[in-house]
Amino acid sequence: MYLVVSYDVVSNRRRARLAKRLKNDLERVQKSVFEGEAEEAAYGRVLKAAREEIDPAEDSVRVYILCKNCMRNLEVVGTGRSWVTMDGDEVL
Repeated sequence: MYLVVSYDVVSNRRRARLAKRLKNDLERVQKSVFEGEAEEAAYGRVLKAAREEIDPAEDSVRVYILCKNCMRNLEVVGTGRSWVTMDGDEVL
């Protein structure tokens, strides 16, 4: 599966802790956006990190699961780079 995770976290400390945990499984593509190919276990770790690191009364995390067809339709305008999935398909 391909994950896109975006977040809006008010506290600098919570935001830094969340980003540190996300970068173990995904690639940072913008300041508050991570993405990448992930196995089921990584998906679970991402959700666990979100639940443990944010304050749900102030912060939000969005996790999108994209299919291969969706990735083929993704366009990056400006700085960006191509991604290659685990099975070798280029997605951008």
